[in-house]
This record gives sequence, C-alpha cells and structure tokens, in this order.
Amino acid sequence: MPTSSPQLPLALRYPPDQRLDTFAGDPALAAQLRAFATGAGGDRALLLVGPAGTGKSHLALAACAEADAAGHRVGYLPLASMAGRLREALEAMHAFDLVALDGVEAVAGEHADELALFDFHNRMHDAGRRLLYTARATPDALPLLLPDLRSRLSQCTRLVLERLDDAGRGEVLRLRARRRGLQIDDAAIDWLLRRAGRDLSGLAAMLDRLDAASLAAQRRITVPFLREVLGTHVSR
Repeated sequence: MPTSSPQLPLALRYPPDQRLDTFAGDPALAAQLRAFATGAGGDRALLLVGPAGTGKSHLALAACAEADAAGHRVGYLPLASMAGRLREALEAMHAFDLVALDGVEAVAGEHADELALFDFHNRMHDAGRRLLYTARATPDALPLLLPDLRSRLSQCTRLVLERLDDAGRGEVLRLRARRRGLQIDDAAIDWLLRRAGRDLSGLAAMLDRLDAASLAAQRRITVPFLREVLGTHVSR
C-alpha cells in the first residue's frame, strides 16, 4: 500500500464475500454495525473485540461497504501495515465520515503510533465523525503505553465476538458459496470442517481455490472432488 494513499483499492477494501449479510454470527450485532455504518445509530466509536478468526476484519470491511453504499466517505486501514508510520497514514483520513482501524494490538507499545492514534481519535470525535476499531483484546488487556489512549478506547461502545462453532463456520461457507453461485453439498462442507481447520480466513482462502477448480472442471463441489483437489489429508 503506498504511503501517500493509505486507502486500499476499492476491490480490496470491499471484497464481495465480506458483507454484513454473509456474517454468520449474532444478527443483532450485524444490525448494530449497519446502523453505525450508515449513521443511523447514535454511536460515534465502536470497538470490535475478539480473538483471531472471529470475523473482526470481515465486519470492519462489511461496515465500510455499508457506509460507502450509503454515500459516506470511508477509509479502512489495517494497522499492522502502518506500524511505525501511522501518523502519516492517518493524515489522509481526517475528512472521512467513517474510518475503520483494524488491529489495534499491532501498534500497542509503539509510543509514536499510540500518540498518533490518540490525536486522530480526538480530532474525529471533535468533528462528529465515526471510528470503528478492532482488537484481539479489551483495552485494559492490551500493552498500551498511553493511559489516555486506553481511556479513549475504553469509552467506545464494545462489541464482543466469540469463535463460531462448526455449525456457524459451515453457515459461513454456505453463505459465501451461495453468493458466488457455487454448488457445494452439506457432506462437502462437513469434510472441509473436519480436515481443513477452524480458522475462517483459511477456510475462505480454500473456498477461493475450490471456486477456481470447480469452474475449470465444470463440476459441483462434492467430497470426491475435494479429495481430488485437496488430497485425502489437509493440514489443520
């Protein structure tokens, strides 16, 4: 990502699989995010908290897509890509209506980045704009150096994400497959969940691979097809 333009390209910012209607978790949480993204809710700052693989980036990108469709100026920034130079990246985002900052833990412990984030939060708040944070832990559990930044993050409306069970992960795969027009039967989904691990990003990447293979072979995704494409053993 060029330093002079911290926004991701449109196709990367809003992947078609990452929408609120393909989120298999709590529908009330998705509804709250939709209201926040479109400006219909009263919240000015939201913090999505959950361990890796719970859909935080999915929801951050989905919220950006909702806001963009509603005509708002939107920015999305994966903080891990800007560690050590966050202030420069944030300078281009002060005029946006909604900014999603994904992965606060990536800059925790970096004094300059924490200060840049603190200043940005205050400027966005004073301008009446909206901020969406994601983090793997609550503010009190992050190794933050600035008490004032911890305080600002603690004041955000907090939405906690839990890991999906197998039924939830299966529903994610079904929703994404349906959106792509892929035909995948329940036995194939069960096979994937048993052998391909439980990380949602890994499963999504595998679905990309299967999509391409299915299109090339002009075949439905069945267990025999999975064995041909992925082999009988898939590492977790």
